[in-house]
Order: sequence, then structure tokens, then C-alpha cells
Amino acid sequence: MSEPSREARADALLSTERDERNHRLKVFLGAAPGVGKTYAMLSAARELKRQGVDVVVGLVETHGRSETAALLDGLEQLPRRSVNYRGRDFSEFDLDAALVRKPAMLLVDELAHRNLPGGRHERRWQDIAELLDAGIEVYTALNVQHLESLNDQVRRITGVTVRETVPDAFLDRARDIVLIDLPPRELIARLKQGKVYVPETAAAALDAFFSPTNLAALRELAVDTIAGHVDSDLREHMLARGGAMPVRRRVLAAIDGQAQSEYLVRVARRIAERRGAPWSVAFVDTGSTLDKARRERLESAMRLARRLGGDTVVLRGHAIADELIAHADREGVGQIILGRTRERVVARMLGRSLTQLLLRRGAHLELTIIATPTERAQARRKLRLVGMPGGVGRRGEYIYATLATLVAFALSFVADRYLSVANLSLIFLTAVLVVAVRTRMAVAVYTAILCFLGYNFFFAPPRYTLEIANFDDVLAVSLFLIAALVCSRLATRLASQVESLRAAHVYTRALLALGQRLATSTDADGIRKVGADALAQALRCEVAILARAADGNLQVAAAVPREMALLTQDLAAADWCERHAEQAGRYTDTLNAAPCWTLPFGNEENRRGVAALRFPKGNSEPDPDQRSLALAMVQDIGQALERARLGDELEGARVQGETERLRNALLSSVSHDLRSPLASMIGSAGTLASYGDQLPAGERRELLEAILGEGQRLDRYIQNLLDMTRLGHGTLKLDRDWTDATEIVVAAVNRLRKLFPSLRVETSLPHDTVLLFVHPALIEQALFNILENAARFTPADEAVQVIVHSSDGKLLIDVSDRGPGIPEAERALIFDMFYSVSRGDRATQGTGLGLAICRGMIGAHGGSVEALPRDGGGTTIRITLPLPAPPDAPP
Repeated sequence: MSEPSREARADALLSTERDERNHRLKVFLGAAPGVGKTYAMLSAARELKRQGVDVVVGLVETHGRSETAALLDGLEQLPRRSVNYRGRDFSEFDLDAALVRKPAMLLVDELAHRNLPGGRHERRWQDIAELLDAGIEVYTALNVQHLESLNDQVRRITGVTVRETVPDAFLDRARDIVLIDLPPRELIARLKQGKVYVPETAAAALDAFFSPTNLAALRELAVDTIAGHVDSDLREHMLARGGAMPVRRRVLAAIDGQAQSEYLVRVARRIAERRGAPWSVAFVDTGSTLDKARRERLESAMRLARRLGGDTVVLRGHAIADELIAHADREGVGQIILGRTRERVVARMLGRSLTQLLLRRGAHLELTIIATPTERAQARRKLRLVGMPGGVGRRGEYIYATLATLVAFALSFVADRYLSVANLSLIFLTAVLVVAVRTRMAVAVYTAILCFLGYNFFFAPPRYTLEIANFDDVLAVSLFLIAALVCSRLATRLASQVESLRAAHVYTRALLALGQRLATSTDADGIRKVGADALAQALRCEVAILARAADGNLQVAAAVPREMALLTQDLAAADWCERHAEQAGRYTDTLNAAPCWTLPFGNEENRRGVAALRFPKGNSEPDPDQRSLALAMVQDIGQALERARLGDELEGARVQGETERLRNALLSSVSHDLRSPLASMIGSAGTLASYGDQLPAGERRELLEAILGEGQRLDRYIQNLLDMTRLGHGTLKLDRDWTDATEIVVAAVNRLRKLFPSLRVETSLPHDTVLLFVHPALIEQALFNILENAARFTPADEAVQVIVHSSDGKLLIDVSDRGPGIPEAERALIFDMFYSVSRGDRATQGTGLGLAICRGMIGAHGGSVEALPRDGGGTTIRITLPLPAPPDAPP
């Protein structure tokens, strides 16, 4: 016993609170039919009705019992859904009507009922699960023989196989379980009085199911089930309140696909329930090929484990014991449950059994060996080599082994003239190896024995008898048999390992290829297309990926083949799958009439769509490897879609932040760069208006020039804003024409000299004509912005240099100043809009737009702009433009 941690107590307390809030199921559990489950359920419902609770009857079967039918008076009943099945009309529980009505408490009888085809779910317990998820409290009734984990025990007790079962995990959702029971004598008396079945059926039931022994055994099962749930609830409540509880270790059932696999799963469920421990089922794939019957039994056992609430895992490796122990150590397993399927004589012949290996290597584990008389008898009759790679083998494999042995005999008779008797054994040994590599262990042993007997009879002296003349020949023949058996086992194990590695390689390669292709897809549409292609290629089926459209309906976003059409059943299954984040359609118990198997991307909190897989009609259910691969690929695609969504949100947040930054910068720039010239213009105009006649002509001229200069400055600023708007919206029109680069530079320099008359500008222009196919006005404006920026940072006694030259088919225009320079980390930032660092494109009269506009205009012509350091201090802004072929040049 150990004290629970604070975290464990907190988890248990939260679990208890969730149970109080979410568990809205009450089950009236009967030890046998006719004990009064429905009567007790209706009585409890009427009591709630008297207390003012909104009680509605969804479905109740009275079976003609008048006292039960009388309890329905005064209770609202939902109309049933009509179903036509094989030409006959039936009525079923209407799940949709119940969801629309949504009462506080709903009565739904016969929890284990199997719905007729055409409904949303295959079983009624699934209907009730959806009601519970919708927040509706449900009362229901169930007989103990319908519990999935007790199916084998009920069959062994009564001789009757119950087909309609309910997973034990569903019963875990019950808030209350009420045991309804009658002593066997009273129940038999009710049966004879016709209160359970009609007289004709009652007579047959008395002779079969309703014997006193059977009823007593069923009562014991019911009490044991209730006790297990009470014990589990008690543990949770004690842990929530800080009580000491034993450490719970996981229970692991190891199955091999033989007939006892489902029985082991049910035993594991019961043991885990009593211990209150998590449990799982494992199968070790040694690489050997399973026959169809064994594979189907394995898949059936795995499905049963999942229905009962356990986890399933497929391990890969040639050493079963080592794989189980390694998995137990990783997952915290305390108990391993095994089936006794190998007899001692086989264990002695082939080495230690799986049980012996586990006992020797897993001393820290608790082993439970489950023996079934049927399986032991069957194992003795067939001498199955369970636990060895490959199993018994098929008839064709024995024929192949016989032919290989005959070929070895023929070669030995030919070689007998040239080789010694000892060397002939190598031919037979080769035959054993060939058979061992291509078949199973039992077939290889069969081949080794045939070769041993033939070698002894035909070639070991004295020939044509099984007697051996001398000791040396006895030793040679014995060593041959030992070598043949050892080599056959090693060869079979090697072949099994290769097969296992091949399967693992296919699995890994498919996931790796998917991951590589997803890594190159940045948007959701691309991810869906890549995912559909990868699923279709790996699983060899048709694939459609559906996503919610703006109108809320699921639509096909990607499909392989593209013309794949989904039926109405497929769309209904996909919609249910996406809303509940659970599998639906084919190979499931929900809407299994749909041809497609639908798998959800994401979970209920993050729904990312659905993958619909359509396998050919003749295909059986996907094996565990295919199912595991499909689920893993769907999970990877869902995670990629979630990453794309987060990326979009992050980009949206970045854009929003950038927009906010630009808005603030724009407001700051407008408040400064509009108010400053306007204030100067207003001041000059006000002075002229008030004192114009009194001012000398020179001062009046200075004021007018100030108004003109500030107006031109304001005009340039507004033009920059308009140019940035056109660049941002992509509406800047390029009216290209052939022009001389020297003319553009001279025009820009002349504009600069008008704005800065005292500035010295030094130019170095090419002697030859350099033609550009550009929009001349835009290139001139871009160059002027750079010149203006350089002029503002150049000291009064320094000159701005403009150098024009060509290199590698490009025209380079360098504008250099002797300003303070720009740090390397900020050279790329000066081309951002409203860059406001004083050393960049923002002096006392800068707008913060000049270089940003320059980059946009030059970039529209296929060129670039960059900032470079200048030797001796200062900055060089370089414009690079492509030089196209002259218009008169030959093509």
C-alpha cells in the first residue's frame, strides 16, 4: 500500500466531479430475463415524474405484461421509427426524435438490442451513447448474460451463445447500476405462470436456459459484476479523498490469433476490472505469414479488446518473450496473461516454451496461465507448433517439401558414383535449407526427417535398411539430423525476420514519404491533396478528403481518383465522424452500410475534416498492419492541417501587428509631415495677409518662396503616399519605353539641385549609350528619392557621388554619401515604410517612404536595391536593373 500523490488525488477528485456532471446513465441490471427490470425502471421513472422531472419514454418493451404496460399510463412516449426489412414492417427507437425533444430523462429499454439495417448505429447502446453525449439522462435495462466479457462464461454455463452483447466499457459510463434479482424458484414460478414468456416458449425455456443451476450461476455473475463496479467506484472515491490505495500496474494479455484469443481478452478485462487497473492486448508479429482463419481470429480479438475498453498493440520481433518483457517494462505492466497452447512434448522437442522463457527472464512480472480444455485437446490432436515462427503449414507447403526431398534423392543417386557417403549429406542439408527458407518450421522439420530416413536407408551402409554398420556412420547420420534441424530452425527464423522487417519497412516508408511530402505543403489544400495521394498509394484504395465549407456542409476537398463520387450514406457517415471525432462507416458499428470507411482528422476540439477510404467490394476488413498504417497516416495529416491552421493564424497575427505598426507610423508621419509644412504655409500666408503692405519686397518674396517650397514638399509627400498605395494594391502601371540611362540620371540630379541649390553632386556616367526598357518617370522618381535621402545626410562640405556602370548584363547605379552610415543589422530595415531610426530614412524632414517606394518601383522592373557600406564612412545605395537586348539586335 502506498499513499497517493497530490497529483493522483487531484486527478481522482476531478474525475469524480466529472462523473457527477457527465455520467447520466442508470442501468437496471437483471440476473436473468423476467426478474422485473423494466417494471423497476418504469416505477423509478414515475417517481421522478411526480417530482416534476421531464420524463419521456423513448422505447419500452412490455412483452404483453399488463402490469408493466399499466406503468406507461401518464408518461409521454415518443413515436417509433418505421423500418421495412425483408418485406416486413418493424418499429425501432427514433434517435433523431429523442435528440430533438431532448427531455431531462429518457427511458430506452433493451440496451443490448441490435438495430435493423439502415439506422445510424448498429447497436442500441451506441444510440444511448449519443444521447448521453447530448446531455440527456437515460434509464435503461440489461441482462447480465449480454455483457461482452461474460460471453464465454455464459456459453459454458448455459450452452447458449448470446449474440447481442454490450461492451463492458460502456457500463463504466453508468452513474448507478441497480441489481434486479429473484430467487430461482420464484422466477421459475413466474415463467410457468406465463409472466415471462408465452406458454409454448416458456416450456422450452424451462428445459434449457431457465434451469435452477443456470439461474444460480447467472445470479452469481450478476452479483460479481455489481461488486466489481462498486469496488472500482470505492477506489476512485478513496483516492479522491486522500486514502491509501495500492499502486495500479497495467494488465497485459498476450494473444496469438488462435481460437482462445477472444477468451483471453475477456479474462483480461475481468481481471483488470477487479484490480481497477488499465489493460491492453498485445500480439507479437514474428514475420511469419498467418493463414486467413488465424488472421481473422486475431482481428476479431483486437476488435473485441477495443470494444471492452482496452488498448491494442502489435509488437514486431522474432523473440516473443523478449518483445513482451520489453513492452511490459516500457508500459509499466505488472501482470501478463497467457493462454496455454503448447504441450510439453512439443516444448521438449523445440526448446523452452514461451511460459518458461517468461518465467526465467521476467521474474519481476506476475504471469497468469489460462488453460481451456477445448484448446488443450485440440493442441494434442493437431500438435500445433504454437509460438514457433510460421506454425503448422499448409498442404501445398508439404507437397513442395516432398518434391524438394525427391529432387535431393535424385541428385544424390547421381552423385553417389563420385562422392563419399558423408558428402552426400550436404545435398540433403541443402534441400532442408531451401524448404526452411520458403516454408514454415513444421514443414522444415518434416523435410529434415524425410531426408534423414532416406539418407540412412539408401546411402548409409548397409544400404536399403535402417540399420547402421559402424559407429562412425551412426555419428554421421546423427550429426546430419541435428544439423538439419538446427539449420531449418535458423533458416525459418531468418525468413521470419526478413518478412517482419519487410512489413515494418513498408509501414515506415509510407509514413516517411508522407512526412516528406507534407513538409513541402504549406497550405491546407496542398496538404489534403498530398494526403489523399499518399493514402491511396499506401492502402491501395480510393480516397476522398472532406472539409467543412463556408455553409457548414462537408465537401470533397481532394480525391483520388478525382472523379470519385460519394454516396449519401458516405456523406452521412463522414458528417457523424467529423462531429464526434470517431470512426464511422464500413468496418465499424456506426452507419456501417456506407461503402466508405471514414476516419477523422483531429479531435472534438480541433476538427480538421474527414478521410473517406473506399476499398474494393471483395476486400475483407483491413488487417491490423493496414489499420495501424491508416490511423497513423490520418493522424499525421491531421497534425499537418493543424500546423497549417496555426501557421495561418500566426501569419494573420503578424499581418495584423504589422498593419497596426504601419497605422501608428502613418499617423505619426502624417501628424508631423503634414502639419509641419502646413504650419509653415499658414504662418507665411498669415504674415503676408496681415503685414503685406508693410513688408519690404525682399521679405515678401522670401515668404512666398517658403509657401511654394512647403507646398511642393507637401505635394511630394502626398505623391509618395499615392505611389505606396498603388504598389501595395498592385495597380502601379508600367508604361515601358526605350530610354538612355544617362538621361534618367541627369534629370534626377537636376531635380535634386533645384531642391538643394548649395549641394555638390559628382557624377560618373558611361561614355556609350546604355538603353533601358523601363518606365522612365518611375525610375527617375526612385533615383530622386535616393538622391534626396543622401542629400539630407551629407555634411555641407561633402559631395554626393553618382556612379553609373554596367556589369554582367546589369546596370548598376551607385549613390554614395558621407553621412553617419548605417549599421549592418539595419541596412535592410531602411527600405521598410516609415522607418524612423534617425540614421536611416528619416531625418528631420523625412517621410520614411522614399526608400520603400524606391524598392517597390525598382522591383516592379525586375531590379533590386541594397544598402552597402562606403570606405571612409557613409553609405552607398545601389540600384541594379537588368539590361535587355537592344530593340534592333538580332534575336
